[in-house]
Amino acid sequence: MENWFYACKIEDVPANGGVCVKYKEEQIALFNFSRRGEWYATQNECPHRQQMALSRGMIGSQNDEPKVACPFHKKTFSLATGECLSGDECAIKTYAVKIEGDKIYINLHPSAPKGELETHELIA
Repeated sequence: MENWFYACKIEDVPANGGVCVKYKEEQIALFNFSRRGEWYATQNECPHRQQMALSRGMIGSQNDEPKVACPFHKKTFSLATGECLSGDECAIKTYAVKIEGDKIYINLHPSAPKGELETHELIA
């Protein structure tokens, strides 16, 4: 499982909500978009005011595009591409997510050299 790290178990992420997973020094927002049957991971930092808040944002759809809204500034970002859907120039990083059994893995560095699975710290 090159370049993937274990994030958490499925039961750790609320339906139609998100959690923050810490990977080394980076915070990643992980979303269980159960209404769509999809999982997404993005940076947790909102680029508008550099606040670690996206994992607490509301998720929904805009023209069938899955999105998250920052809970503080209401800026919306595509969960699929990271593009700002509020008309701003800023964007967020997105990461691939994979489910194996009841475990969730995130591919943080898809172009990084091969590595071993690493563990995480779940921030409640």
